[in-house]
Amino acid sequence: MVKPYHWRARNRLEKGQLVYYGPAPQYYGIGEVINFMGPYVIVDFRGTGLMGVHKEALEPQYLIPIAPHLLREL
Repeated sequence: MVKPYHWRARNRLEKGQLVYYGPAPQYYGIGEVINFMGPYVIVDFRGTGLMGVHKEALEPQYLIPIAPHLLREL
């Protein structure tokens, strides 16, 4: 397992929030938190990354929320 490298990976996540996968954002792309299942966060990446991943269950410490000031630029 690759550990996340950014302190924001510990942020509290909410449904509807946009996130990226910390260790390799280019592979998964940008995703939306759609649900929580036990210790996992269900994220819909909609195929935005190089791997074409759509929905994935990931541990929250590997997800980094996109800062609100950056969302205005998307």
